[in-house]
Amino acid sequence: MNSPGPGLISSLLDTDLYKLLMARWVLRHHPEVEVEFALVNRTRRVRLAEQLDLDALRQELERFRTLRFSAEEVAALASLRIGGQEVFPTPFLEQLQQLRLPPFELWVEDGQLRLSFRGPWAAALLWEVPALALITELRSRAVLRRLPDAERQQLFGAARTRLHAKLERLAALQGLRLVDFGTRRRFSGAWQEQALLAARQRLGSALLGTSNLQWALRHGLPPIGTHAHELPMVLGALAGSDGELAEAPYRVLQQWQELYGPPLDIVLPDAYGTETFLHRAPAWVARWGGLRLDSGDPQALGEAVIAWWLAHGEDPSAKTLIFSDGLDVEAIERLHHQFAGRVRLCFGWGTLLSNDYRGLHPDDALAPLSLVCKAISANGRPTVKLSDSGGKTLGPAAEVTRYQRVFAAGREAQSSCRTPNRPAPASAQGRPPGTDLQGRSEGAQGSTGVAW
Repeated sequence: MNSPGPGLISSLLDTDLYKLLMARWVLRHHPEVEVEFALVNRTRRVRLAEQLDLDALRQELERFRTLRFSAEEVAALASLRIGGQEVFPTPFLEQLQQLRLPPFELWVEDGQLRLSFRGPWAAALLWEVPALALITELRSRAVLRRLPDAERQQLFGAARTRLHAKLERLAALQGLRLVDFGTRRRFSGAWQEQALLAARQRLGSALLGTSNLQWALRHGLPPIGTHAHELPMVLGALAGSDGELAEAPYRVLQQWQELYGPPLDIVLPDAYGTETFLHRAPAWVARWGGLRLDSGDPQALGEAVIAWWLAHGEDPSAKTLIFSDGLDVEAIERLHHQFAGRVRLCFGWGTLLSNDYRGLHPDDALAPLSLVCKAISANGRPTVKLSDSGGKTLGPAAEVTRYQRVFAAGREAQSSCRTPNRPAPASAQGRPPGTDLQGRSEGAQGSTGVAW
């Protein structure tokens, strides 16, 4: 069989930082676990399989599966420092180079695209972000092919005008701190890169960085990220009892904290409901550097998080609070007005930074979809996500009911998960040589993480 040519994605670094951070955690703590990921189209009214070329998608997936990390890419990962930490040590990078993406299954069912990947967890998780990016770009290309060149140029011009108008509004927000989270559902790789550079030019230091490793390294921006819902979802599926299930979210944080220090200590609380998570969380969780809200009512939950920090004697103004659920300019402005000055406020701006073509096509064929690729089983056992938004609930009905019972009952007792050993942050006396007080590499381009 001939080796496939260049594809839409040409590097394994064209993914989000947190995927590699999670791969290292998986290889350390759960190397034998097998996980299956599957595509979920939450915009069910759209028959996705009818909107793109399935043969082209299959070819792109096959091409991507042949990619390997180059020596230059491995060297770039080895040089990365976040908060003074070496986040990708040599033993992990050697393991990473040995990983091979598991096969994929692709089929159509009732007009919907079905795509799944099953294999060793650390390898299978590398499929999620690029698979979504490939699907969304192929969908965009299918629409563009039907347009005359003049209409395509008019479309791009309107999208650029919209983007620059958004950036102008955001530039007016004093103290804004924003991160590009737009890789997974981008219009295209080229468009995401353009949007990111436009944001850097207009927002300056208000743009903290990007979740995308390739763009970060190419443009000297800090790569930013921590972890995702798949960690508590998989540990929940592996739990041997209801008691172990209730402890799973805190076990994730315990193991994460033993591997990584600040500024990677950002809690993601909503896999099984944020309020229950906060109610049961051991005191040491409140000492983490911050928290990301990715579902539910952001204004109400933001207030709940601040109250939780205060109840534990923590100063909210020293904590990072990240909002990342479907944000656009209006929501960012509203949340900035409510929380600026009370916390270290940050926004993860995703789809509507990298793919806002809503209303620009006559039949709105380029409106972005709510498309995700989630872990659906671990060692053959189903996973569940409850979330704070009903539309994001995932899992078999019977298991969803069981999880709802376990986590509702869990409000009655605090978790007993012990305080983990924590890597010490770099200090002026003990930081690694060649780094500044925030752990940034002195003079390095593209190899620097950022403190939230």
